[in-house]
Amino acid sequence: CLSSVMLIRNYILNYVASQPKLAPFVIQALIQVIAKITKLGWFEVQKDQFIFREIIADVKKFLQGTVEHCIIGVIILSELTQEMNLVDYSRPSAKHRKIATSFRDTSLKDILVLACSLLKEMLAKPLNLQDQDQQNLVMQVLKLVLNCLYFDFIGSSADESADDLCTVQIPTTWRTIFLEPETLDLFFNLYHSLPPLLSQLALSCLVQFASTRRSLFSSPERAKYLGNLIKGVKRILENPQGLSDPGNYHEFCRFLARLKTNYQLGELVMVKEYPEVIRLIANFTITSLQHWEFAPNSVHYLLTLWQRMVASVPFVKSTEPHLLDTYAPEITKAFITSRLESVAIVVRDNLDDPLDDPATVFQQLEQLCTVSRCEYETTCTLLVQLFDQNAQNYQKLLHSASGMTVDMIVECYSQKIEPKYWPSYNSTSAKVSFKNLDKQDIFGQTKTEFFQLISLMDTGLPQCCNEKIELAILWFLDQFRKTYVGDQLQRTSKVYARMSEVLGITDDNHVLETFMTKIVTNLKYWGRREAVISRTLQYISPDSLTSITYILLKKLVKIDAVKFMLKNHTSEHFPFLGISDSYSLSDFRCRTTFYTALTRLLMVELGEDEDEFENFMLPLTVSFETVLQIFNNSFKQEDRMLIGLARDLRGIAFALNTKTSYTMLFDWMYPAYLPILQRAVEQWYGEPACTTPILKLMAELMQNRSQRLNFDVSSPNGILLFREASKMICTYGNQILSLGSLSKDQIYPMKLKGISICYSALKSALCGNYVSFGVFKLYGDNHFDNVLQAFVKMLLSVSHSDLLQYRKLSQSYYPLLECLTQDHMSFVTNLEPPVLLYVLTSISEGLTTLDTVVASSCCASLDYIVTCLLKYIAKEGKKPLRCREATQAGQRLLHFMQQNPDVLQQMMSVLMNTIVFEDCRNQWSVSRPLLGLILLNEKYFSELRASLINSQPLPRQELLAQCFRNLMEGVEQNLSVKNRDRFTQNLSVFRRDVAEALRSDGSTEPCSLDMMS
Repeated sequence: CLSSVMLIRNYILNYVASQPKLAPFVIQALIQVIAKITKLGWFEVQKDQFIFREIIADVKKFLQGTVEHCIIGVIILSELTQEMNLVDYSRPSAKHRKIATSFRDTSLKDILVLACSLLKEMLAKPLNLQDQDQQNLVMQVLKLVLNCLYFDFIGSSADESADDLCTVQIPTTWRTIFLEPETLDLFFNLYHSLPPLLSQLALSCLVQFASTRRSLFSSPERAKYLGNLIKGVKRILENPQGLSDPGNYHEFCRFLARLKTNYQLGELVMVKEYPEVIRLIANFTITSLQHWEFAPNSVHYLLTLWQRMVASVPFVKSTEPHLLDTYAPEITKAFITSRLESVAIVVRDNLDDPLDDPATVFQQLEQLCTVSRCEYETTCTLLVQLFDQNAQNYQKLLHSASGMTVDMIVECYSQKIEPKYWPSYNSTSAKVSFKNLDKQDIFGQTKTEFFQLISLMDTGLPQCCNEKIELAILWFLDQFRKTYVGDQLQRTSKVYARMSEVLGITDDNHVLETFMTKIVTNLKYWGRREAVISRTLQYISPDSLTSITYILLKKLVKIDAVKFMLKNHTSEHFPFLGISDSYSLSDFRCRTTFYTALTRLLMVELGEDEDEFENFMLPLTVSFETVLQIFNNSFKQEDRMLIGLARDLRGIAFALNTKTSYTMLFDWMYPAYLPILQRAVEQWYGEPACTTPILKLMAELMQNRSQRLNFDVSSPNGILLFREASKMICTYGNQILSLGSLSKDQIYPMKLKGISICYSALKSALCGNYVSFGVFKLYGDNHFDNVLQAFVKMLLSVSHSDLLQYRKLSQSYYPLLECLTQDHMSFVTNLEPPVLLYVLTSISEGLTTLDTVVASSCCASLDYIVTCLLKYIAKEGKKPLRCREATQAGQRLLHFMQQNPDVLQQMMSVLMNTIVFEDCRNQWSVSRPLLGLILLNEKYFSELRASLINSQPLPRQELLAQCFRNLMEGVEQNLSVKNRDRFTQNLSVFRRDVAEALRSDGSTEPCSLDMMS
């Protein structure tokens, strides 16, 4: 076998050597085969030699040939380095790490030295870059160096896209290479000598050199190495012609950021060239910020450099000046002024606004906030001056004559005073502190200016409105609230001193009033702008209110604006609550959040006051009465009203977490209004825009959150609620099946989404512990049987692939199935054989999914089924006179399993395969049904065991056999809790021992055969 593989490898090597002018993609594919063969055979031995490691010696023969052969040789080394670093998740990760570590220790350093020597040779001779082959050779060698430096030296498998500012863990044996000044000089010289396409690769190599771990050097060596890097930076900035290329510019910005990542500011200031270099870097940064349209994605690295340097100022112990107090204010000023100047260009030329990406803007402002605090007073003075100037111009233009030109200028100034541009207004959460920076009075001045802007903007509504500035204002208000409003914050903050003089805002109570007034204003005038409404509602959303203390909530409900909302939540005052055809149905989504927040505020002082609750529900009562009067078969005005009402009620129901308050809502809805929703589902089942909100409302009503549905013992409300839910689910299930076959793009919104909501509602009812389901059969009520039959009908209309493909559907179906198998096994055993086979097949397929929720529910369902089967088998010989029904259920299940023995065998294979070969994240869940399956199918378990053992090399077979013996040691033939726990403990040890046995050395590679074969 080894000889055949060697023949294939040698044939490919000879073929590419004899055909160097093949198409590049052909050569690349052949070289990939060579690299994979070499990796997989890295530890193969023949005649006491690692035969596949001779590839490096073979490649050196290529380097002695023509330029084409040299290129092929370099590509082979580059592809081999990449392949050794590539994790193949279909194979054991431990083996990959072992191969990669051996390659690192035996070959990688030699490859890097070889690549550097090739570069030195090429640089020593006049480069003929007009020759395409020469240019290609240089490019491939630089890529080879990069692959060596990108190697995962310590097995961290870091995702470089997650954090670009990482450290390269260079091995200690490479230390001599990095200590030689010629190594860094080589790549700096290559940058200055090569065209942009190649010079950016040289800079990429320098980025990795700058990221070398600190512990590789002693302190004097580190200082010398840093000095060489700084000299190279100075040389590049003094000759900046190459930076006009975007690729070079980007890599150079990364290079600068890496300098501060791996070296402390105290070390940088000790470098002889530091004063001149920091001046050059500052000028380079200012120029970059002023030319904002050039390589905007690179600015992040420059700001990172300055942010980290300024953040390090308090920790510098050196007496050498860091000069950041000179240059940091200039950076801040350049950022602000360049962004202000960009607005006119963007508006005039209708360009893409670079500040339309909130994530990028906020990230840059977070960085600039730190930089701006280096000379805080200077920064604030500049901000106040620029803000006043632009706000005054904006105010003048608002009162000028209308026209296209004026509109454009107003738009321009609207964006100029947008808070995104003002880092000090966004720096309320900046955490860098400096001595003598208690400048709260200046901060109060900046905040005062901003609150005046809010007043100015609101006076122009609704005629003059700008969505961007409104969103930014909301963001600022939220940041201010987090910093200056709350029980744990200083009530006598100096920020309020200046605000008190100008605005009369003396404490956080006045700020809360301003906030709530602003929220009401937005809800009144921005009804057609979903982005503004959504952002406004975020500040009174359940998450925001949950983070607010009870004392603060008590203050909120006493504010006039809040009282106004609680008494006037109608479309007359808040247009987004209207049902006009000019509103899209997607706009209605805000209503749920609005009513959740409103109900939370109502609950603060509601108590058991039913009259207060009735008054709060009055607008919804009027709407329902209107629907009753105009209800007909058309899908027009009343359906939109019902959609809005369903979303409103869902928000209210979500906020009611006590039995008293929930009972008030139920009494309001039943029996008056729930039949209307039932009728709507029956008539408009084919309109998911209508049925989805209604079904979600019912699912929310079924949630027994905080035991809110535990009605009084004399109350039938639990049963009445379930009856209504049963009617709705049955109606929807029967009607939706009449739609017939649907296209792939329609099946989820038209059918599967509604089914998943029905399953979720039914699961909540079954697990809610507020309904005694035995009552239905006792009194001849068929609502429970009907809803279970509807469940089966809807299930059979869904394919197994769709069950797992749509996450929401699978996460509602499998937990529901778990509830049914746990508490309603008689229903499961009474299913027709094809239906039961469908259910068991869905469990088998769900066991293999990566979704832990689904897999755990499948394990639990299977455990309940197997337990039922084993209990019946244990009692079969006793023939008890009692529990005849349970006996019949067990007999039916046993008969089915005897007719379909492969079902449980397949599931045992899946579980054993998960334990032995996969990263099992729910080991406890897997262990519970596995014991029952083993007890039911001991013969098949023995076959699985023999199959796995025989598939391994002889040295491993005895180890695996011992692992299986240990698995069943002390395990009895029953499913008692004690016995289950014993098996679970054994399984944990078994999994660990099998993994070690499969990783153990052997003469051949572990067979990839798994339990499923």
